[in-house]
Amino acid sequence: MSESLGKTLIFVGLLTAAIGVIIVLVSKSEWFGWFGNLPLDFKVERENFKFYFPLGTSILLSVVLSLLFYLFRKFSE
Repeated sequence: MSESLGKTLIFVGLLTAAIGVIIVLVSKSEWFGWFGNLPLDFKVERENFKFYFPLGTSILLSVVLSLLFYLFRKFSE
């Protein structure tokens, strides 16, 4: 059991690192400049205080991931 858990943790770590690299590369491109600046993304900037709450981006990601998981489950049967 510990061997399969180890392999799973390695896979999850590599997947997380790959997603991080993709996010860094995409954030530098002009195609996704709107990402993180949606209408429900709250930004408060004061002299010594910054607060950012990406509610709109979270909702969009939730809808997109739910759709992808639904389609994956639908077509994998």
